[in-house]
Amino acid sequence: MAAAQSPLDSVGAAAERARLALGGSFAAISAWERGHGRLRVLVNAGELAEGEERCPEDESYPVHDFPEIAEFLHEEWAGGGPGPRAWVECTENPESTESPEDAEGAGWQRVAALRRRGRGCCVVAPIVLHGRAWGELYVARPPGAPAFDRTDADFATVLAAVAAAGIAQTERLEEVRRLAFTDPLTGLGNRRAVDARLDEAVERHLAEDVVVSLVVCDLNGLKRVNDTLGHAVGDRLLERFGSVLSLCGAMLPGTLAARLGGDEFCLLTVGPSADEVVRVADELCRRAAGLELGEGVACGVASTGDPIGPVRTARRLFRLADAAQYRAKAALATKPVVAGRDGPADPVLELADHPPAAAPAERRRFRGRR
Repeated sequence: MAAAQSPLDSVGAAAERARLALGGSFAAISAWERGHGRLRVLVNAGELAEGEERCPEDESYPVHDFPEIAEFLHEEWAGGGPGPRAWVECTENPESTESPEDAEGAGWQRVAALRRRGRGCCVVAPIVLHGRAWGELYVARPPGAPAFDRTDADFATVLAAVAAAGIAQTERLEEVRRLAFTDPLTGLGNRRAVDARLDEAVERHLAEDVVVSLVVCDLNGLKRVNDTLGHAVGDRLLERFGSVLSLCGAMLPGTLAARLGGDEFCLLTVGPSADEVVRVADELCRRAAGLELGEGVACGVASTGDPIGPVRTARRLFRLADAAQYRAKAALATKPVVAGRDGPADPVLELADHPPAAAPAERRRFRGRR
């Protein structure tokens, strides 16, 4: 199944389509980051100048260098005008620049930027979301090409409005997706996120032999806290442990930290060795034991980097990690129990692969593929 289009994908597609529609050699879309007072370039499309990247990590410009997005647009709306319109800047005939009248002296910055990049003219159109300036669409042509005119500027205004609608829709979908895959109390991933990621991870393991590891942990003492101090305090314990889990997960790049539900959490990693994962799980146990509330954590680890037999399904890896966690809880272990490290007769493997009736490993039902 194809992945949903990300906000950056949507912005990139909008920039490329605007470039083609306006006959430009280059286009960019920038976002106005009000808190930082800057226009940050999200994507560049077309013929890139030296130093430009398609998706720059940190290409930004102080908004006071291009004040029209902040000053002129505000005055236009406050004065009851028809709304923002695009304007044109040219290096070859700067006196014909169609910059907003209220942005006196702003045009020279655009002209200077055009010359630095080896471009002849540009059209700039504000992108407006939810009634306020979100950013801008910028399309340029090379020196010697026909300059943009008022008709092009009007068309750019329309294209910016179309881009705004697409960006707004993508942002709404991204927010829905975020909510669908996020635990609302802790801000970690939720069970749905784990199910989806674990299926993908096991597919990679089967195709590329990449190491996949799962750490399943059960926060000890939550019921006691809820019963004696109240659920509000219990929620604070869950949030606090969620922060510890996130911090430890960050020690392994690309790790998903998630709350499975209730007092159960997990870390899912793809790539790091089993020993690295065990070290992080050990650190997690140590930090959890130091929380002022609760009674530490019972932690189980299952990794394809350990001798646990073939892992052909996400369900099996989950059952192994869950069985290891159950063994840790039953033994009141202060360190993680790791599946497969007690030899062929490892009781964790036996519990996961040949569970007795009403086996602990069946306490949760994994919703991924079997």
